[in-house]
Amino acid sequence: MRKLYIFIIPLFSLVLIITTSCKKFTDKAGATALEQTTEERELTFDSTFVNTFFQKHPLLDKYQNEVNELYQKHQFHYIWYDKNGVNEFGSLLHNKIINIEEEGVLTSIPYRQKLDSIYESPSSGQKPNPTTELLNTSMYFYYVDKVYQGLDTESTNQMEWFLPREKQTYGKYLDSLLVNPSLIKNKEKGLFYQYYLLKNVLKSYRQIEKNGGWKTVKMDSAVKSLNLGDSTHTIAQLRTRLYLTGELKSDSKSAIYDDQLAKGVLKFKETNRNASSTIILPSHLKVLNIPVSERIKTLVVNMERCRWIAKDITKAKELIAINIPAYQLTYFENGKPTFRSNVVVGKTVNKTVIFSAPMRYIVFSPYWNIPYSIKKNEILPGIKKDPNYLAKHNMEWNDGKVRQKPGPKNSLGLIKFLFPNSNSIYLHDTPSKHLFSRRDRAFSHGCIRIEKPKELAEILLKDDPKWTSEKIDEAMNKGAESWYTLKNKIPVYIGYFTAWVDVDGNLHFYDDIYERDEPLAALLYEK
Repeated sequence: MRKLYIFIIPLFSLVLIITTSCKKFTDKAGATALEQTTEERELTFDSTFVNTFFQKHPLLDKYQNEVNELYQKHQFHYIWYDKNGVNEFGSLLHNKIINIEEEGVLTSIPYRQKLDSIYESPSSGQKPNPTTELLNTSMYFYYVDKVYQGLDTESTNQMEWFLPREKQTYGKYLDSLLVNPSLIKNKEKGLFYQYYLLKNVLKSYRQIEKNGGWKTVKMDSAVKSLNLGDSTHTIAQLRTRLYLTGELKSDSKSAIYDDQLAKGVLKFKETNRNASSTIILPSHLKVLNIPVSERIKTLVVNMERCRWIAKDITKAKELIAINIPAYQLTYFENGKPTFRSNVVVGKTVNKTVIFSAPMRYIVFSPYWNIPYSIKKNEILPGIKKDPNYLAKHNMEWNDGKVRQKPGPKNSLGLIKFLFPNSNSIYLHDTPSKHLFSRRDRAFSHGCIRIEKPKELAEILLKDDPKWTSEKIDEAMNKGAESWYTLKNKIPVYIGYFTAWVDVDGNLHFYDDIYERDEPLAALLYEK
């Protein structure tokens, strides 16, 4: 995340392609248009061809409204032809489409043979033809739909992904480019920047697959672990495996566990959430032996998730992002990560929801108003067994509900951060600090426990001179609940990425703790 690698700008690559092929001139009124002869500008086709085209090409009929709207604005003039036939933009778009798999899109391209014939036969695309024209336009919408839009909102909701999505209007965007090619100066990207980083990794992993993938690293039956100085055939296999994915810059083929290999092992462990140790256990080899085909599937799945992020997310002055599988919170200021904290998220039966909401309040020395489900399933059975259950847990009745009083043993700890939402999820401190030392940290009822709550409070209150570190500490330990309303509402995004490229270009894989990858992959790999 050199900048907040979260997404933006529709179609930069296509913008470049379009503007390369669009020539402009300025009329007396200063308006811009395509540079064509009078005869070429008057060349149109009958509007009835649109319906006829989609009747004969039903696999593209979802784009009929967009195509109609585009040509109505252009009075049904040809836009894919110049004096030499189909323009350069058409050829470049065709190349993009036939290589769409590079974008992590797995699909059978509709009417591929007909499309190929236009560009592979020198004479087929020379004279303006309404079928060729409409096929090009429809394939433009097909491409941007698959690459920039991805699965529709109904499908993403079924994946329990409730982050806001922006409806893109690619017809209007194309129209604006045809009228004003100077938009090429806009350097924003069409997707969350993380998408492009994953795309680069996908290319290298597909090359590894093409070359035969990697061989299984087998632990020597005579040992239970590998340590510096050990010598075994497993060491040579491990060295080659780490070289293939870049943890090692060279492969000496040595079967001795030396310092060079140790550096590669540490890098591997860092990017797979393992303890920083040079010891290799069978569990580590199990991760290394995941087939390259499965890793490719993980990359494709997370590229798809990148398509679901609203493009204006990085424009926020402040932003809090939480990646559930990484068990990590990151605070961004002006697009740059300035603070990180480990977190505990919901266990499998109490999944933390993927959504976004603005943070509005900080609550010091909070009460814990116990949810009905916990009251029913845990508190009431506890009271039945022990009449003093509430007193022992510093709890009390409050208008028919149960709440836990403020204090160091409160389940919310000494502070909580509220971003009101229908899921009743928030960030909070915890007295169970030992949980943050665990590799897997899915223990909560759905809310998010933060390891460094005071540090986060200090960051959020840094512009208020009244809230010094000492005052924050005092409020947290006062034993009486108090609320602070943030002057600036800070967006909080809770996401789910099982593959991520960091600011240094290192690829991280995270465990799919809620088993969300396979259902999504099943949709993406449908033919």
